[in-house]
Amino acid sequence: MQRSISSKKSLTPLLYVALFVIYESLSSIYLFLPPLLGVLFFLFIKSLKNDDVIAIFLVAFCLLIFESEKGYLLFSTIIYFGLIYKLVLPKIEQNFNCNPCIKISIVLLAYIGFYFFNVVMSTIFLLPLVGISYYIIYYIIIEFLIVSVL
Repeated sequence: MQRSISSKKSLTPLLYVALFVIYESLSSIYLFLPPLLGVLFFLFIKSLKNDDVIAIFLVAFCLLIFESEKGYLLFSTIIYFGLIYKLVLPKIEQNFNCNPCIKISIVLLAYIGFYFFNVVMSTIFLLPLVGISYYIIYYIIIEFLIVSVL
């Protein structure tokens, strides 16, 4: 693949998306692999703050892959993350000064909040309720460790 010498953008985000697609299919088979919803929410927030259109598009594509793999409504994660970014996250950043507190609240909002958002969407559209398991606690801990490294 040839590129212009004036283009300084890296092609590694496309490699990360391809690896995410493979990882997401493996996380559906092996339950000890977290689905990386909290990491995607953190990357979504980071790309919105940096106004990086390509990163927003790639994260949105990864969220669509996540939704299709897990059986959620189309664009539900993007709508939920957009609402949380505009309505809740400014209050969290205003009230907390420690960076780890903000990161753990991001991961908690990604999992627990998205579950309640799906319950509300299920009752509005008369869909079957989405179940929750004890693996969520494990996923929150693992993804908090991943997000704290980022």
